[in-house]
Amino acid sequence: MLSYFRWVLFFVALLVTVIGGGLWLGSRLLATPGPLAQTKNIVIPRGAGPATMAKVLQEEGVIDHGRLFRIAVMIDPTPKPIKAGEYEIPAHISMWGLLELLQAGKQVQRRLTIPEGMTTAEVLDLVRKTDALSGDITLDVKEGDLLPETYFYSRDDTRDGLLLRMKEAMEKTLDEAWRKRAAGLPLANRKDALTLASIIEKETAVPAERAKVAAVYINRLRRRMRLESDPTTIYGLTEGKKPLNRELTRADLASNSPYNTYMVAGLPPGPICNPGRASILAATNPTRNDRSLYFVADGQGGHAFATNLQQHNRNVERWRQIQRERQEQTPSEPAPAPARQ
Repeated sequence: MLSYFRWVLFFVALLVTVIGGGLWLGSRLLATPGPLAQTKNIVIPRGAGPATMAKVLQEEGVIDHGRLFRIAVMIDPTPKPIKAGEYEIPAHISMWGLLELLQAGKQVQRRLTIPEGMTTAEVLDLVRKTDALSGDITLDVKEGDLLPETYFYSRDDTRDGLLLRMKEAMEKTLDEAWRKRAAGLPLANRKDALTLASIIEKETAVPAERAKVAAVYINRLRRRMRLESDPTTIYGLTEGKKPLNRELTRADLASNSPYNTYMVAGLPPGPICNPGRASILAATNPTRNDRSLYFVADGQGGHAFATNLQQHNRNVERWRQIQRERQEQTPSEPAPAPARQ
């Protein structure tokens, strides 16, 4: 009987030793740096269980032992669900580190930057071509609806969802700017402010000029002068779907488009692009006590402003002289764009 108990104790001890050794070895393997040679983005598919995840990770070279990863998922003392999505996996990450990273759910954040002044047609085309977004665009998006800035998204986010965020950002920005607008502006509503902001966006790329350009148009609106804006006239010709790629002609300036502000008084029917936050703020808070009514390119990337036609004509002549000098220096290149205002 004593011999029997000795054998039982022996086998129990052996079993404990084997299990302990297995656990020790497994723990070492789980903590050992993995085979991944360099950082890599891995996609965990929707509905994937431990077996599918292990297969994906092994096929992508992140782990050597798929079965051991499945065991790690099962024996994890603080188990958390692993969300489907795209993850950035560091080189040589251990299985324990991998499990912790996946359970944290910190997916790869992609970014899409919408430049100021893009038309809605251009933004929609960009969103359609953006990698890793899903679904078609079914949202009704009008000109000026979208706020240009950088948006972050994850793989398989929908295109409609991203555009909706752009619309909500524009609504919020426009609401805030309209609430804080200067008193006495000749703008009837938020749409007028957005329309003016879109013109400012297309007229100048110089941040310091935006409020001054806004003042010019506000002054013109108050005096019921025609805005005479090239960008609005161009929009009437292209509908924002493509660049004009040529200078405006006399026939263009005489066209009967409602966007031709050389012929039509007041603001055009709506925005001509998606203006940025700075242009919206300029439209609702133009430079105070600025009596300028005209502006024209100054040859240095900005504009020369004038309060009367005589002064403006001198500025125009300076700009034309700059154009002539540039053409003489580089005769093979096309002339610069025509003067503004």
